[in-house]
Amino acid sequence: MTNRWWKLAGVWFLYMSFGLSMASLAPLVEEVESSLRFSHAAMGSIMAAWQFIYLFAAIPAGLLLDRIGAKWGLAAGALVIGVSGMFRGVADSYVELLLAVSLFGLGGPLISAGAPKVVSENFTGSQRGFAMGIYISGPGVGAMIALLATQPILLPMMDGNWQRLLQLWGLTSLAAGGFWLWVARHEQRHRSESRFVREVFANLKSLLRIPAVQLILVMSIAVFGINHGMGNWLVEILKQLGLTAEQASLWAAVPVGVGILSALTLPRLATGRRRFHILIVLFSASVVGSTLLLFQPTGLILLMTLVFEGIAAGSMMTVLLLTLVEVPEVGERRAGTAGGFFFAAAEIGGVGGPVLLGSLFALNGNFDLSLAALALLGVFLIAAVFPLRGWLKPM
Repeated sequence: MTNRWWKLAGVWFLYMSFGLSMASLAPLVEEVESSLRFSHAAMGSIMAAWQFIYLFAAIPAGLLLDRIGAKWGLAAGALVIGVSGMFRGVADSYVELLLAVSLFGLGGPLISAGAPKVVSENFTGSQRGFAMGIYISGPGVGAMIALLATQPILLPMMDGNWQRLLQLWGLTSLAAGGFWLWVARHEQRHRSESRFVREVFANLKSLLRIPAVQLILVMSIAVFGINHGMGNWLVEILKQLGLTAEQASLWAAVPVGVGILSALTLPRLATGRRRFHILIVLFSASVVGSTLLLFQPTGLILLMTLVFEGIAAGSMMTVLLLTLVEVPEVGERRAGTAGGFFFAAAEIGGVGGPVLLGSLFALNGNFDLSLAALALLGVFLIAAVFPLRGWLKPM
């Protein structure tokens, strides 16, 4: 295996631990709320806490990555995520858990912006899309482990101690950071081509003047609103359909598993003009999934609904990010900075999604309004593809 594939394996492990931490609270909502005595609305604010910090950390993280390189940037991200997991495991109040989850928002953008930087520096053409599909499957695998193993296996093994389980995920992140440092031990330090202090703001402004970049950033907000809103609350949505906590966790793993397959196939196909057709398919699948859940499906229809959700969630962000990186004015040189912009904007939706669903549930006692809102976001994304395609005609 060549060194670039080892680096990709290291990035995948980092992103897998990212997914573990990101999904760790979803199957533990009932236990955490019962233990710390707070509501769905309060839980929604905790789920969104790291995205809020992420909003402010993403652009500095992208700039830092372009300055110091991926080796140390990704390692620092893994360290912070690991510490966040350990702190979650000792939290015994709303404020302490909120702060522990918020800490994830400082490490997360280093992983999110660093991963496409590693790929853009080491892969080209269709291999770049394939490599992005591989690493983006990492969070899905991590989320599946959290969803499938928490209730039936790990929580009983730990005598129902959810804090110890969160500490385990923190240790996993630290291990991923160690593995990354090993595979990237020969990585050269890539400095920004600009004089960092003087030209940073000119660099940022020039990116924001590009119409395609502006639209992609707005679209990223909607994509993350859908992904994080559905990802954090799907277990509770399924429990509202009458499933037990264990059954809901198992069913919630279906879109995650489908999302992994989606991530491994669709981004590789999303080259040239075909990319825009794939985006329309993905956004349409999201609309269908959210709409069908409104009708409280069961059995085979529920399975189909979750498959649609998985197809969309697995590749929407990857294909959109790939589109951003390949905007001619962005390219490899500014991939870290552009990635920081992308995730800074996207996490507005990352914060808004979980909070919106929790708040709308508090209004009427069910998730109907929440699902309708997610469907409308999907409709907006479909409409946005058409001007984006016009601006990137030369691709």
